[in-house]
Amino acid sequence: MIIVLWIVTGLLALLFVAAGAMKTVRSRAALQPSMGYVEDFSDGQVKTIGILEVLGAVGLVLPMATGILPWLTPVAAFALFVTMVAAFFVHLRRGEARQTAPVWVLAALSLVVGIGWVVVLLGH
Repeated sequence: MIIVLWIVTGLLALLFVAAGAMKTVRSRAALQPSMGYVEDFSDGQVKTIGILEVLGAVGLVLPMATGILPWLTPVAAFALFVTMVAAFFVHLRRGEARQTAPVWVLAALSLVVGIGWVVVLLGH
């Protein structure tokens, strides 16, 4: 089970690094064609969301991999889950409920990873 958990954690981290890095390095105008919701946020807010996603991705892997404050790994996963729930409500408010499948996939994976690492930590 631990191998599957690491694989899912790694994939989830890669997805959040990619999404967060894109929001961090690209302008809001460049993001808008593929991420229309950015028009609801300022440039700074979009960059902040991106930075938080990258930090969350790092938090998914680094604490557990190094053994330094490993409880931060499930905290990062649950924080990313909350981020995705917030993203769902942004899309819902914009009338984009049909476009929320990726949000729910990331939310579900974040929740599974968080719970999985709690189980691992409590088992030790």
